[in-house]
Amino acid sequence: MSRTRVHNFTISLDGFATGEGLSAEQPFGHAGHRLHQWMMATAFGAPIMGLPGGSSGVDNAFAQQHEPGIGAEIMGSRKFGPPGWQDDPNWRGWWGPNPPFHTPTYVLTSRPRSPLEMEGGTTFHFLDAPGAEALKIAQEAASGKDVRIGGGPTMLRDFLAAGLIDHLHVVQVPVLLGRGVRLWDGLEGLEQQYQVETVSTPSGVTHFTFSR
Repeated sequence: MSRTRVHNFTISLDGFATGEGLSAEQPFGHAGHRLHQWMMATAFGAPIMGLPGGSSGVDNAFAQQHEPGIGAEIMGSRKFGPPGWQDDPNWRGWWGPNPPFHTPTYVLTSRPRSPLEMEGGTTFHFLDAPGAEALKIAQEAASGKDVRIGGGPTMLRDFLAAGLIDHLHVVQVPVLLGRGVRLWDGLEGLEQQYQVETVSTPSGVTHFTFSR
């Protein structure tokens, strides 16, 4: 049976998954790349960022679970682009001509547009649909494989509140952002629906795995 999975979703010590002031120049606002330095240092993450090398330790073992068994992805509007991207007909996402998804990828937006076919097997589809309906569409496209929920935090929070997530991997990094968009607001008692495991690594991050 197809599962709904989240991988490498990173938050600060105070629970923020993105900073304030998102723009085309600052995809994560004032947070910059501080939330994701742990992944950029791994053998999985370094090539995605165009960096050499990368570690092969525990962080890498978690990071590389992002890809196996995934047949489709769903992401929120603000993950696909900065505020106002809907007004730019030439906007094709942050990731260049060959995005790192390699599957049908569904972008939830109140202003749908025609599908956007990219290199490497990624096609962006733009949906104005509630999470449960979008998930059914993505599961059909995944052909029995799992569906990855890519964020951002507002969309992921909605999916969690609706009970649509089967596997959740959250990484807490030793950074205090103070402002931005938090993940956990309104999700009191969520842990009771899952088996929760934690692993701390020498990089200073803690991996939380929520398994239904």
